[in-house]
Amino acid sequence: MKYLQEYRDPQLAQEYLREIHRITTRPWRIMEVCGGQTHSLVKNGIIEMLPEKITFIHGPGCPVCVTPRHLIDLAIYLCETAGVTLCSYGDMLRVPGGEKSLLSAKAAGADVRIVYSPLEAVKFAAEHPEKEVVFFAVGFETTAPANALSVVHAARQKLENYAILSSHVLVPPALAAILQDEECCIDGILAAGHVCTVMGFEEYFPLAAAYQVPIVVTGFEPLDLLQGILMTVRQLERGQAIVENQYARVVQKSGNIAARQAIADVFKISDRQWRGIGCIPESGLELKEAYATYDARKKYPVQMPEVNEGDTCIAGEIMKGLKKPFDCPNFGRNCKPETPLGAAMVSSEGTCAAYYHFHGDAHFSSEERSA
Repeated sequence: MKYLQEYRDPQLAQEYLREIHRITTRPWRIMEVCGGQTHSLVKNGIIEMLPEKITFIHGPGCPVCVTPRHLIDLAIYLCETAGVTLCSYGDMLRVPGGEKSLLSAKAAGADVRIVYSPLEAVKFAAEHPEKEVVFFAVGFETTAPANALSVVHAARQKLENYAILSSHVLVPPALAAILQDEECCIDGILAAGHVCTVMGFEEYFPLAAAYQVPIVVTGFEPLDLLQGILMTVRQLERGQAIVENQYARVVQKSGNIAARQAIADVFKISDRQWRGIGCIPESGLELKEAYATYDARKKYPVQMPEVNEGDTCIAGEIMKGLKKPFDCPNFGRNCKPETPLGAAMVSSEGTCAAYYHFHGDAHFSSEERSA
């Protein structure tokens, strides 16, 4: 099976592990940026197989997890009060807003629809001109091209009943904010391969140089991660801090030019509020003025009050790499995928969800797990 079994070869994995153990002489703390990488590390038991000197810090690479509550509240307002058809990816539905989730709104009768592509939402808008349709555009740079093209297609069809609620976030500014934090203790970074597939990795050169942190663009399969870890540890042991590309079979230095152009044509960079982290300057994407008629926040100018996470959820500290899910007293007890207190327990890329599904039994009893 091309590019699947080859990257799960247990014999080659053991060879990588032996080499990582052989060259590791000092304690190193490595952050994987992407939630998909987190799930692969935890699911495959990679963290437990690494030398004790290597500590993994889980980064903020889950766009669902960093979508602020007030945007979810706005989405709920649009479908409950403004009467729009709210289209969204499935993993956004159960993320708690200030008082409820989109799933709760849907259960109460709001028109909330799960789609697998923003173009499905455009098609629905074209087929139902009597309905106002809003697509909840959540994601990193990876999903931005498709969301940009949905706006372009709507404009070409002269659809007046389609808009997007943009919650796009950008990875490099978030990494800069984390590395600048006085509590930061990161020695090396595994960059998200799918983001770099779109954007390339030239943006990471200034970060590696400024903060003297090795950055290795890494894929998601077990061998991708092990090779990325090996490349990072080699740099750390040698005192290097450069950008390397483990995911060369997919990622090019300049990324996907056509996808980058689609983003640049439709979006502009803006400040963005990150759930659990705060406002990061120039870390988001908003629609340009030429496409303002497709901006849900301008089409429905309602100001939703910002809502804090509260004391019951430490997802912000987890996403900054300051704590692990097991440090939360509610993890696996009051906070489960069925009854989440925060977004990191809901999303398919959330750190808390990864630990709950693949690593939870070691940290709370079966009685607590089944309660």
